[in-house]
Amino acid sequence: MLLRKRFHAALTELTDQPDEYAGMIRVAADAKFGDYQSNACMPLGKKTGQSPRDVATKLVESLKIEDLCQTPEVAGPGFINLKLRDEFLSNTIADMLGDDRVGVGVTPNPEKIVIDYSSPNVAKPMHVGHIRSTVIGNALAETFRFVGHHVITDNHLGDWGTQFGIIIYGYKHFGDPDVVAANPVPELASLYRLTNQLIEYQKAKASLPKLSEKLAEAESNAKEEAAAAEAVEKDEKASNKEKKKARKSAESAQRRIESVQSDIASTQAKIADVDNDPKLSALSAEHEDVPAAVLRETAKLHEGDAENRELWEKFLPHCKDEINRIYDRLGVTFDHTLGESFYHDRLPGVVEMLDGLGLTTKSDGAVCVFLDGFDSPMIIQKRDGAYLYATTDLATLQYRHEVFECDRILYVVDSRQSEHFEKFFAMAGPLGMDNIELVHVSFGTVLGKDGRPMKTRSGSLIGLESLLDDAVARAKDVVCNPERLANMSPPMGEDEQNQIAEVVGMGAIKYADLSHHRTSDYRFDVDKMVALEGNTATYMQYSYARTQSILRRVAEEQNIDDIEDWVIKNVTADEIQLREPAERALAIALIRFEEAIEGAIGAYTPNQLCDYLFDTAKSYSTFNDACRVLGNTDPVILKTRLALVVVAGRVIKQGLRLLGIGVCDRM
Repeated sequence: MLLRKRFHAALTELTDQPDEYAGMIRVAADAKFGDYQSNACMPLGKKTGQSPRDVATKLVESLKIEDLCQTPEVAGPGFINLKLRDEFLSNTIADMLGDDRVGVGVTPNPEKIVIDYSSPNVAKPMHVGHIRSTVIGNALAETFRFVGHHVITDNHLGDWGTQFGIIIYGYKHFGDPDVVAANPVPELASLYRLTNQLIEYQKAKASLPKLSEKLAEAESNAKEEAAAAEAVEKDEKASNKEKKKARKSAESAQRRIESVQSDIASTQAKIADVDNDPKLSALSAEHEDVPAAVLRETAKLHEGDAENRELWEKFLPHCKDEINRIYDRLGVTFDHTLGESFYHDRLPGVVEMLDGLGLTTKSDGAVCVFLDGFDSPMIIQKRDGAYLYATTDLATLQYRHEVFECDRILYVVDSRQSEHFEKFFAMAGPLGMDNIELVHVSFGTVLGKDGRPMKTRSGSLIGLESLLDDAVARAKDVVCNPERLANMSPPMGEDEQNQIAEVVGMGAIKYADLSHHRTSDYRFDVDKMVALEGNTATYMQYSYARTQSILRRVAEEQNIDDIEDWVIKNVTADEIQLREPAERALAIALIRFEEAIEGAIGAYTPNQLCDYLFDTAKSYSTFNDACRVLGNTDPVILKTRLALVVVAGRVIKQGLRLLGIGVCDRM
């Protein structure tokens, strides 16, 4: 960050767009080139018609970095190599040692930022699909807050839609009021699952013929593609590129068959689960119109039907309690939980306002807004008078604009909703809210070990709580195995083991998600998540525990009560002397903490912070192996290494905290 500022100042003499080039500073790929390297002069030279090396020479002459670096070196066609001064490193580590924020500054331009994330339908248990929005949104909230922004988190719950029509129908037709009253959470979940299973059964039966047609088409297309590929292979005049393209088309066509076959298998499983169960089969025959009936119950709720409204008010608190239990376990909290029901009374006003602005058009009885650049309209009210998600989102935006007076809103929602958000954001201008920066923080899909979306045999998404339980159980197997427990002094009791397993298990699931770029899909593999080696939260947590173990042992050796406090008060910058390569490498890693945070929030990508923590933990491991701390009689070496251990522990702990991940002093 400091280097970028200095480069920015020097670049103003060479270009009127210094921002474009000041950020082109990277950690050197090879230590022999220095610590950092800038390649800004390559594109700058090309743009100005000068030799990049000449531009680099001019830039170095203007740079004011004598207090930070040794004399910069111009290398190759125009690279600038930079090596930090040892005094600068020592001073910075000393500053971080005495700073609760471990060297991370506060933004001079704080914004009010609303982060909309998680947003489950509360009438049913949370599933694996909710983990990404929840942990990404929470990490962004923690990180933006840490650097000084005013963050408002809002869990826009699905508490008003068809899912409550499902519960109401299930309660009226299959529920026992006394049984539900005695144990509401599991009973309501059971009624939801039963009613939804009947709905899915009816839908599956209706979709099977179409899927069979799709399979026939896919098989026919695959035969054509295979024949075409074979013909190209035999054609002596065909280029390798043409052959490769033909093979890819044939492979793609074959994968299409496999995809449709998978859909058919899932659909058949849904049908078989009901047909093979006498009770379910009888219920399905008795409730053939359940999909339409559920929609009628939902419509009655929205229209203010007294009975359905009373049931909704009775059930909603229990449904919220269920999801809050999961949030408590994940350590996730929200400033607001304003669900769809909160905005219901505002929806007619949204339609009236859009009408008044002349933005609406009637199309097949529905009220639509046609937007430039989009083939299809945004539907805000269906022909039967029902409102849609778009209407609620516009009402929510209005409320946040009026009440929160925010500068920016982040919507942490999966990438499948991209078109919806493009249309929705396009409405902000006409509604007079183009002063708010709206960002769709999109993300990919959670996959199983087989590379397919994680689902049960019948095609439903796997419940989140069972995954959390699995992660905790595996974490306990790994970090509390008999061999490790035998080496613990003092011994580790069952309560401490369970507490560690919970922290490690929750951290494993969160980190496995956050360590991938949010736009990519990733495979959910609990065994890899809790591994003590590799880019896992467990590795980071173990690195932190190692710092605490060393500090405890030094405290015992030196007879010091509070070792961290002693180091902070007794180690000065001139006593931090980085004599060993591993000491210097760790110091450089530690001072990059602020830089990593900046990168993570700049692109809304927590994986940048994960990458930084992994690199830092590896540097600490190398240092730990090469640089003995215990038993040192040289006070300068001891103080230097203790300072590095303390700062490393605090950086890892703080970095994990920003990701929503806890640490343990012993592992």
